[in-house]
Amino acid sequence: MQGLYMAIDLGGTNFRVCSVLLHGNTTFSITASKVKIPQDIMTAPKAETLFEFLAKQIEAFLKEHHNEHYEGHIKRRKTTNLADAGVRDGIREEEIFNLGFTFSFPVKQIGINRGTLIRWTKGFDIQDAIGKDVCQLLQNEIDKLHLPVKVAALVNDTVGTLMARSYTSPGKTGTFLGAIFGTGTNGAYMEKLDKITKLKESKETSAYDTSTGGMIVNTEWGSFDLGLKTLPSTPYDIELDQESNNPGLQLFEKRVSGMFLGEILRKAIMSLVTNPACPLFKDEHSGDNDVHSTTSIYPDSPLFKQWGLDTSFVSLATADESQGLKSIRQAMSRELKVHASSLEDAEAVKVMAMAVGRRAARLAAVAIGACILSTGQLDRPSTANTTVADKSGVDPPTGKGAGSDGQGKGEVSEEDIADVVVDGSLVEFYPGFEDLLREALRKVPEIGEQGVKRIRIGIAKDGSGVGAALIALVAAKVEPPGTDD
Repeated sequence: MQGLYMAIDLGGTNFRVCSVLLHGNTTFSITASKVKIPQDIMTAPKAETLFEFLAKQIEAFLKEHHNEHYEGHIKRRKTTNLADAGVRDGIREEEIFNLGFTFSFPVKQIGINRGTLIRWTKGFDIQDAIGKDVCQLLQNEIDKLHLPVKVAALVNDTVGTLMARSYTSPGKTGTFLGAIFGTGTNGAYMEKLDKITKLKESKETSAYDTSTGGMIVNTEWGSFDLGLKTLPSTPYDIELDQESNNPGLQLFEKRVSGMFLGEILRKAIMSLVTNPACPLFKDEHSGDNDVHSTTSIYPDSPLFKQWGLDTSFVSLATADESQGLKSIRQAMSRELKVHASSLEDAEAVKVMAMAVGRRAARLAAVAIGACILSTGQLDRPSTANTTVADKSGVDPPTGKGAGSDGQGKGEVSEEDIADVVVDGSLVEFYPGFEDLLREALRKVPEIGEQGVKRIRIGIAKDGSGVGAALIALVAAKVEPPGTDD
């Protein structure tokens, strides 16, 4: 697999554009840009508003990073004879960038580059887009700007991450699960066709390729247990859900993903601040405070505002080991406008932050463990006692490598490994997220200590983008770039 392809990723509050040069030897080079989606665009009345914004970001990326190709295309487009063979809408086929569109929202995918939006999540609420083909919406805006880009493939970020890992780290058993723990959360895994009852019930079974015996299943696990029969629920979870723009939906995601953890912590803090019996951020005079100043919360403190506490603060509070918890107290003063917080205040905030993060990791482990057990990844008999090494070239988040947790020399063979790839801001930035995952997996009776040793968790940095480029490559081979849908 070689070539230069484009990929975009609309996964949450940020939009990424990248070009990926596949070297064909499990390596790649990537150029990327990222921009935050303005809140008014996330809730715009018309779908065109969002997709016009995305197309303009693609245009800006081409001008900055591929200007020679872009300017050359514009010049040729103005002078070319549209009747020439091999020209589509004034664009020669060889000049087109095939683009993989990572769209991390529930869609009904009806083709390699066709999919209708089922519903929005992660703070988006553009009702006009529901039921419409998101690829066509994007292509329409791209064409208005006369960009040399074709939306060749619609990709879920979990599928892209799984694809990227398969390219960069081909193993004997293969990667079976790709998971995202970032702004949102979701997972996609390899399943045997005979276990997919939805296919058996479909009248279009003949439309699926059955030669491999397997299919990637996008679980959309962020919406699991909408009846709250199993998920833990606190008053903070209930309030957060009721105040969200999609109450009653994505309840698993609202307890696990980065978009919501800061808000859960904020609500927990405010429940203590407003409790007269609780001394959090309260002292009668400066003598009660180790910084000799009376603690106060400014009226315009973000603690009083919905989404006022970012999840990055949860990570900072969990990681702080400084004397007197100086980092937490400085951050509360700088970011939350809490003046002269005491050591006891900081200790309480840290305990709450750790509880929020630990619960998220343990719930994440439930989803991963369910996929492992459902697919029988640990049912294969042991084959040999050899060293296991992660070939991805990137250490897991703990920095201990694939052999951490006792999974090392003389214990587990490559054939015995259940290979899991993860990506997202929680995995990358929350302290010890993988350690917490493994700790929870050990508690699952069917997995236990020995089973955890056979689970390899690798990071696919920029996985969704690279995976989208790979899928765009495959799509381009299946369908010539100039072919109409």
